[in-house]
Amino acid sequence: MKNIIIDKIARIIKSRKKLERELNVKITNNGKEVTIEGEAEDEYFAEKILEALDFGFPFATALLIKSEEYLFETIKIKDHTKRKDMSVIRARIIGKEGRTLRALNQLTGCFFELKDNVIGIIGDAEYIKNAQESIIFIIRGSKHANVYSYLEKHQIQPIIDLGLKTEEKKEE
Repeated sequence: MKNIIIDKIARIIKSRKKLERELNVKITNNGKEVTIEGEAEDEYFAEKILEALDFGFPFATALLIKSEEYLFETIKIKDHTKRKDMSVIRARIIGKEGRTLRALNQLTGCFFELKDNVIGIIGDAEYIKNAQESIIFIIRGSKHANVYSYLEKHQIQPIIDLGLKTEEKKEE
């Protein structure tokens, strides 16, 4: 049994039945305190998904965490800068009309959400590192073009099976 505090409790209550069915857990709440009951592994994934929903991620994106390839990570802006004007840094991360976040989404294959002074990232475990580094570069003041070129140079290439290795056939 796990207890977590959720700020956007209405979102969780509205989709409680669907969440319980998808995550194989029992969800109850007392005010903003949410209790999750189920198997240990199911509780862990449910906790991460509820945190992502509370962070502001869309329902379908948050449910990606259930598959073991996807992770949910957060970066606190204040951990990576000494500047006091957080609104300027948040504006740099979002970009004009959200273009920076869209470009980062395309280049890293990860999903981003900004809540107060924290950035949430959901993505494939292999791509999370590049996504985190790119956000940190922007927080520290790197030019957007430099971050984009860094991401293009450091793309993780998918492993392609060329069919060179043959499978041994069992004799009957």
